[in-house]
Formats: sequence, structure tokens, C-alpha cells
Amino acid sequence: MKVGRWAAGTAALVLAGSALVTTASPAYAATLPTGARSLEAVNYPGHYVRHADALGRLDPVTSASPAQTKLDATFTVVNGLASPSCYSFQTKSGLFLRHYDWRLRVDANTGDATFRADATFCAVDGSVAGSTSLTSYNYPGRRIRHRDFGLWLDTYQDTAGFRADSSFKITAPWSPRTNRNPVIPGLFADPHVITAGGRYYLYATTDGYAGWGGTYYKAFSSADLVNWTDHGVVLDHGPDVSWADDSAWAPAVAAADGRYYMYFSGGAASGNTAKQLGVAVSDSPTGPFRDALGRPLVAAGQYSGQAIDPMVFTDDDGRSYLYWGQGAARVVPLNGDMTSFDPAQVRVITPSGYNEAPFVFKRNGIYYLMWSENDTRSEDYRVAYATGTSPTGPWTRRGVVLQKRLEAGIKGTGHHSVVRAPGTDTWYVAYHRFAVPAGNGTNREVAVDRMEFNADGTIRPVVPPPLSCSPGRDGVSGEHRSR
Repeated sequence: MKVGRWAAGTAALVLAGSALVTTASPAYAATLPTGARSLEAVNYPGHYVRHADALGRLDPVTSASPAQTKLDATFTVVNGLASPSCYSFQTKSGLFLRHYDWRLRVDANTGDATFRADATFCAVDGSVAGSTSLTSYNYPGRRIRHRDFGLWLDTYQDTAGFRADSSFKITAPWSPRTNRNPVIPGLFADPHVITAGGRYYLYATTDGYAGWGGTYYKAFSSADLVNWTDHGVVLDHGPDVSWADDSAWAPAVAAADGRYYMYFSGGAASGNTAKQLGVAVSDSPTGPFRDALGRPLVAAGQYSGQAIDPMVFTDDDGRSYLYWGQGAARVVPLNGDMTSFDPAQVRVITPSGYNEAPFVFKRNGIYYLMWSENDTRSEDYRVAYATGTSPTGPWTRRGVVLQKRLEAGIKGTGHHSVVRAPGTDTWYVAYHRFAVPAGNGTNREVAVDRMEFNADGTIRPVVPPPLSCSPGRDGVSGEHRSR
């Protein structure tokens, strides 16, 4: 399979039972696995990076250490907040390791460019085989090192002592992961899942940016919806899209005639920032994708409502339909080229309660239109649905099917997609939620749960599972099933 531009030429490292991380840019000599990990000092065996009173330090940790100490010495290695070729380190409480006045500490992600850069580190080979050093993304001449057991960002010195003080072994976590979600480590939103060749492919908005100002999309794939391979960046608005350099939102991929079409929304970072819809094409579900038109597919202001959140449904007869819109939901049949349509055929299908994120699928002759209600920054962001007799309706509202679960700390469940396990009547829903426990409307994560139906075809409420359950053989435990 192909890999994205940021992943080219690097090896993949698998974290069993969790998502994987692959890759770093060829500019860096080391790669790290994503998921829960601990970092052990090479010159002080048994001493681990941890946070205490928000400050980063090096302390001994053993099997007899208190549970809180083990938690404080466990980080989730995630996609770099400032660059997908580097890494960020998230605590179990949802904070990020960052440097501030050269001291390492943990803080909540504010999403601004300075914080993202301060919380991003690039991996290079450490002083001994199998060890890693972490260079600062925005101060590449400085590395994380321990000094008097405190963690600092110091200017690199080509001495044996400095190299040892700035080298760490990436070990199994002191506090292992016990819950299945999020399925992709780190901050992502608006997940769209498809199947191709018996494998699942997931595309998502890269989150964690103030104002949702991310610029790129990544692709992930899985055989079981639990263990995911990161294929790197597959489309980056900056270099790849002439009419957008910001707001890379809500990718959706559809296959036709052996090619893959990514529909996305984007805008400019300055000047006229109105959002527009685009379409990119690739010969592989893992990209890279290229802008198919060199201009928007749906221009800002062409129709009322905000031009975001595209989705394509292909009916049994091979006809594909494009859906999109915030404030108003629209549908139009696509031409056979998948990159154009007749404007005279655009129809408004806005259901009661609709805000954004339309999604359509078909089961047993019934068409389902699903959407998100309320604002994505609200804990009440949720998914409702209607049923109909054609891809364009008319639609009968059926109610809310996915919403917050405060007793489990789960908020803002929305902007979903639905996928059927190949050859079965087993269905799953992928959606984003506020990152648990410290997320919000710009710090979100991707979850996948089972979606079940009643005998009359209505959808049973999807209940986000407890945070302590583990996946079953099919990737969904008993608690993960809708009830």
C-alpha cells in the first residue's frame, strides 16, 4: 500500500491491541509507536519521565508504586500537534507535555500555534541502541534532558553525558490502556469510514487547532476496527489545494471505477475565509489524493448555508449522490465523472433539528438520513436520523440515536459515519466526542461502536460504552453493543 508524503521511506511500528503509529519524516532518524507508553532514562534504569504538580521530572517507578505515580508516568504518544512527522505526549488526564521557559510541564492544549509547537517533539536516535532522543519542534537545536531529575529543554551538547541525559527507552506503559475508544490515539474529528478490499479505511479532520484551523488529512486502515495502521498525510491543503490553505474539515471518500474520490471542505486562512467544497482523487484508498478540479466543486455563496460536510452515497443502481451543508442540507446526483453535477438538480432536504454533517446509507430497502444537531462545541452535540424511500426522500424523522453520556464522562458525540462489515448485517458507527477527560469542541477524539436495528428497521439508541471495557473478538465487547 502507498503511504502519505510525511510517512515515505520509514518503517511502521505496531502497538499490539491498540492503534499503531507509523511514521516520521525522513528528516528524523527514529520512529515511535503511538498509544500508551512510558519513557525510561537510559542512564538511570528504573527512573521514568513523569509529571508531578504539572512539572516534568524523572522519578523511580516500580510495581509497588502508587497507582497515581504509575498514571503520572504514562503518556499516550500521539500525532504531533504541530506536525504529523513528529509526536506529542498526552497524559492520562488529557494534558500535553510542553516546554515553557525551557522547563517541561503539562498543560491543556489551547490550540494556538505557539502551544502546538511547544508540545511537539521530533524523534532522533538516542545514545544507546533502541533509545530515543526528543528534539523540540520549534527549537530543533534543543532536546529534552533530565538535570537534577527535573526535565528541561537544553541546547544540544555533543558530549557523552548530555547524550545519555537526553536519551530514553520507550517502554510498555505503567498504566495500560483498558478501554477501546478512542480508536485512533490523538485529536481527530469528523471520521468517515469505508471498506475496500475487505479492509476498513478511516479519514478524519485533524483536530486540536484553535478555530479548527488544521490543514491536512490522514488515512488509517484496519482489519478489525481495533488495530489501525497510520498511512500518513494523504492530502494537505497548503501545497495540494490552490484555493484553500486552512480549515481542512470533514473528509469523505467514495469509490467508483477503481478510483477513490475524497470530498472535503476548506477555506483560506486570511482574506475571504468562507468555506467551499472540493474533490480530490487517488488510485488508492491510502492516497496520495490530488485536487481533481483545481477549483471548488461547490463555491462559497453558491447556495445558502455554509458549504461544509460533504458526503457521497452510492445506490444499488450505481448512481451516486452528493450531500452537504450546515444550516441547510442539500443533495444532488453526481455525474458519472464523480466531480460534477447539474445545478438544476440540487434539492434542499433539511430535516427538523438539522445543523450539519448529513450521512445517508441503505439497509433492507430503507434509506437512512442521519445528521448532527446542536453545535460541535456543545456537550449536547448529537446524532439524529430519519428514514425514506429514496436517496432524496421524502424523509420521516425518527429521533436521536447517539448523544452524551455524562455518567461516563462522554460529551459532544456527533459528526458520524456508518459502515457495514463486509458480507454481514453487522453495522458500526464512527463518531467524534470531546476527548476524555479534558477535551472540548476543538480537542476531540474518534470512537467506533456497534449500531443495531429493531425488527421494524428503526435504529436502537447507541449507548457509548463504559470507559473501562475491553474489545471482544469482533472488536466490540458486550458493553460496546447498543442496548
